Amino acid sequence: MKLSIIIFTLVILILVILSVRERIKRTPTLTRNWQDNNAMASPVSKALANLVGTAGGIYLSVVMLIDFLKLNVPPKVELMDISLEPLAAISISIAIVQPFILRMLGR
Repeated sequence: MKLSIIIFTLVILILVILSVRERIKRTPTLTRNWQDNNAMASPVSKALANLVGTAGGIYLSVVMLIDFLKLNVPPKVELMDISLEPLAAISISIAIVQPFILRMLGR
């Protein structure tokens, strides 16, 4: 495995961890009811689900916009020997950056 792929993967992993951490800070603390035997979601699982849900919503919106505008988008893009779908990469990137932008805007 090339060093550039390892570095790229580590950078993405660090960004996802920081984004999830920021999302955990932004959500209210879970209340625990120990009398219930129902499984409860942890703050990390909720933040990850939020990250994936946000990325999915952005992806669907971008796909509909591109289809509506009849734009030609390449199916794959090579970035440091990694083949990515451009719309998915853009969607997850926006979803990762979103909590930091919200913090900068004071929301």
